Amino acid sequence: MELTFASYNIHKAVGLDRRRDPERILAVLHEIDADVVALQEADRRFGKRESVLPRDLLDDLSHYRAVPLNHRPDSIGWHGNALLVKRGVSVIEAGMVPLPTLEPRGAVRADLLIGGHRVRVVGMHLDLSGLRRRQQLRTILAHVERCGPPCPAVLMGDLNEWAQHGGALREFQAPWRVLAPGRSFPSRQPVAQLDRIVISQDWAAVGAGVHHSALSARASDHLPVFARLTLPEI
Repeated sequence: MELTFASYNIHKAVGLDRRRDPERILAVLHEIDADVVALQEADRRFGKRESVLPRDLLDDLSHYRAVPLNHRPDSIGWHGNALLVKRGVSVIEAGMVPLPTLEPRGAVRADLLIGGHRVRVVGMHLDLSGLRRRQQLRTILAHVERCGPPCPAVLMGDLNEWAQHGGALREFQAPWRVLAPGRSFPSRQPVAQLDRIVISQDWAAVGAGVHHSALSARASDHLPVFARLTLPEI
């Protein structure tokens, strides 16, 4: 069973042309065609914190649905983090992961049923402070350990970590594996690997990369990253 997981900081759907264009973001998601997507900056920051990807657009123009978090009626996520799954993927349970921070930050977690397997997915957008990032990753890893029966897990998002191997990435000890799909920020001329995908020992990585198309290069200030993973049959 091969699955594609993707992470995309959509910058509130505002592209390099300074236009807010949710349909353009959905077009990029169609290009990636992942089974599960973690979005960052998917909600407006103030007011009702409504989603920048309106639900009617998701329903009409995509084969995705937002994992329900039941937090705010106009939002598809929490603190800008959202999870999208292809229609047909079942959501067993989902919830929010509060993070230690001085600014609005959080993570979201869902347990999914895919191909008869329970799969745990976390989407995150970490702090600009290195110390806070490490504290936040410890919180996320502790949450993953205690939130349900052990199962294959994928953690992904904008980690805001400029180091390639050190920094907050040291929190991921074996058997966790940190994938580095490639340089994803800034989208026009990417120099930093801020967007990462981390997998549990259950997975085999077939490949990982940055989705760099003419559309994605201007749709957001980040490029989406993806990983193709296989799960041995049990």
